[in-house]
Formats: sequence, C-alpha cells, structure tokens
Amino acid sequence: MDSKGTILVVDDNLDNVEILRAFLESRGYTVESAPDGKTALEKLEEVHPALVLLDVMMPGMDGWQVCRTIKRHPEYGGTTRVMMVTAKGGFEDKFEGMRSGADDYVVKPVDLKELALKVERNLSAGGRSQ
Repeated sequence: MDSKGTILVVDDNLDNVEILRAFLESRGYTVESAPDGKTALEKLEEVHPALVLLDVMMPGMDGWQVCRTIKRHPEYGGTTRVMMVTAKGGFEDKFEGMRSGADDYVVKPVDLKELALKVERNLSAGGRSQ
C-alpha cells in the first residue's frame, strides 16, 4: 500500500507518540517521531514530512519555538503544515499557537475522530490548492 504522506509526531511522552503512530499508520500514513524540538528539526531535514503533529510542553525547545523555526525554514516552511497537539487548551494558548504559525490545533486528550478530520484537511491543504 502506498503511503498517504509522512507525518512527524513530536512529543516527549512515548505513550502519546505510540498512540498517534498506531492510529495514523492504520489509516495509511508513514509516521516518524521525535522526542524533542532539536530532534524534530533534524528529522524535518531528513524525512520532509507533509505534516508535523507538535506537542508544546517539551524539554529544551518548546513547541512554539519549534513551530516558528519550521515555518521560517527556507525550503520547507511554506509547504510543511504544523498542527499543535497539546494539553494547553486555553484561548491564550491557541492564540500563541496561531501566532507561532501553526496551521491547526488539537487539545489533549485527543479525540481521534477530530484528529483524523484535521489531518486529512491539513494534508489536502498543504502544497496543493483545494
């Protein structure tokens, strides 16, 4: 089966990564993962994901910093979609996500049906006109 696209899951909680990996792979996506922002930026260069699912609260660089760095990337910034996946669900948090350049926002605990819809929407929006 051909992959529907590569998704990079960035979260320092391995359980969260594995839940998202199993769910996304069952839907035909290729999933890469990174436990922190620095590794995520290295993986970005290596695998060129179409979508990044990005936690906010991580050691080292937080998700806001990682998102801004991805969106400023000279080669991938314009085509790589970023979806924040975080327990930080307040208005101020969502505003910060959008200010950081995030394309979408999902609050933990993740509703997998909502996640599936948002992943599809972001992948169809990335790089192609609708």
